[in-house]
Order: sequence, then C-alpha cells, then structure tokens
Amino acid sequence: MSLDAVVMGRVCVDLYPQQLETPLEDVEGFHKFVGGFAGNVATGLARLGVRTAIVSAVGDDGHGRFVRRFLEAEGIDCRWLGVHPTLQTALAFCEAWPPDRFPITFYRTPTCPDWELTVGGLDLPEMAGVPLAYVSGTGFAREPSRLATMTLMEARAGGAGTTVLDLDWRSTLWADPADYAACIRIAVRTASIALGSDEEIAAAAPGGGWADLLEAGPVALVRKHGPDGATVHVSGSSPVRIPGHPAEVVNGLGAGDAFAAAFGWRVLRGDAPAAAATVANRAGAHVASRLGCSVAMPREDDLHE
Repeated sequence: MSLDAVVMGRVCVDLYPQQLETPLEDVEGFHKFVGGFAGNVATGLARLGVRTAIVSAVGDDGHGRFVRRFLEAEGIDCRWLGVHPTLQTALAFCEAWPPDRFPITFYRTPTCPDWELTVGGLDLPEMAGVPLAYVSGTGFAREPSRLATMTLMEARAGGAGTTVLDLDWRSTLWADPADYAACIRIAVRTASIALGSDEEIAAAAPGGGWADLLEAGPVALVRKHGPDGATVHVSGSSPVRIPGHPAEVVNGLGAGDAFAAAFGWRVLRGDAPAAAATVANRAGAHVASRLGCSVAMPREDDLHE
C-alpha cells in the first residue's frame, strides 16, 4: 500500500470511567479504548480516507493485542507497530469532570514500549518520502525515543512532504519542564507545521510564546484555544482567528488529536492552513462530545456543517 501519512508516538489503552464526575478511587468500572496520540491521530486519518501507518510499540500482552487488532480493523498499516518482549503496553486512566477537567493517570514510567523506539528500527528512506508525517512532544520525553523522533524529522527536512509537530505537553511525564522547552526549540526547526494549545505553547516557549516558535522555522503554527477556536499563524501573513464550534463536552481529551487528524487530511487535499483549521475545529468538537477518543474519531460525513 502506498502511504499518505505516518504517525509516530505514544499508543496505549485508555481506561475511561463509567461514572462521570467521580474521583478515580471511587470509579466502579471503566470503558476500554485504544488511545494515545499516535493511536488516536492514526485512527482519525484512516477514517477520513488517508492511507496511514503508525510508528509505535506495544507490549507482548493482551492489551497490546487489543491495540493492534483495533488499529488493523480501522485500516491502519501496522508494519511499524513493534512488540516489546518485556515491557507492558502503556495504560492511561482518566477522570471526567465536564466541561474542562479531565485528569489522567499514566502507567508508562519509568519507560514503556513506545519510548523504546530506536533509530535502527526506523525505515527512514520510506518514512522520509511519505507526504505527511506526525510526531509528538511526548516522544522527546525519554531516550531512545527522543533521538528516534528527532532523526525522523531531520530525515524529512528539506523534502516535499509536510511534517507536523504536535506539542503534546504532558507535564507529569517530564521531570523538568525546561527539558521539554529545549527539545521543542530544536524540533520545531525541522517541522513544517506546529500544533499546540495555549498551555502547550506556553510550556514550549516560556519566554517569547508562539512568536518564538514560528520564527524558529515552521511555515505555520496553529494555536488551539479549546472551545474558543484557534488562531492560525503563517509566516509572513497576518494571523487568522477561527471561531469555536459549539459542543456539549463530555471528554475533552481526544479533541486535540481529532483536530490534528482532520487538519492533516485537509492539508493533503490542498487546503491552506486556515481552511484546514476550520474543518479541524469541527472534528475536535465532534470528539469532545463523546467519552472515547479513538472510537469517536469522525468520518467525512460527520464534518459537514
């Protein structure tokens, strides 16, 4: 299969509460979904007709088999979804306090399969030639994933494809926020487009904010404002504000991944960043109104006005 996109980063099993507005210790049961940046974005792209491969890893366990089975059923190419022989598949437990508080408890430290991705395990010649590639900020939180992620970005730099850096800031996964900011300052130099919420941009560039990130090299930077929409910055042009899309929020965690997937889908179709962000806003609202993330990723018919 000729690929349109590759998505590199974390994949896990999401365990989301059956009881909303309930502390984790009092939750009586959980819904199980495939999750994580790469799992969600790859699913979102595939549902929009983009031929997509995932670059990640799971454990040799039932959770890992569940992840692979789901992704393959969605039509995602799993040739680069590795199986670690000893580490267990990462998990993420969520509390849901709509509309704006969704604490996550990650089970992925001190390391997990997708943080053990290595440069030697990457098919760089093929990955470098795919039209669209995504990497995430969490990929820089540990070695050897940090070097592998940076190497893929460098292999694609100067080519004809689009490389999207999703800032994906998860504070509990970094011992020192300054390390995150330093990694992003380097990574953004080889990105075509950077995506991040206001909080993520503040963490990535605590001194100069979005202007510093845009000046570092990407053609475009998209600032996501949650229910208030997004602002699209294109180098050399005036910012474009995209209004929010109304939704009754159930779980806001997957909205950013849905935004990223729909944004890339429209970029592949030739949309300018502002037009792509308008569609992406609708995708984010669609997922925010549902509990699950990957299972809620919209199809094209869901994104009509």
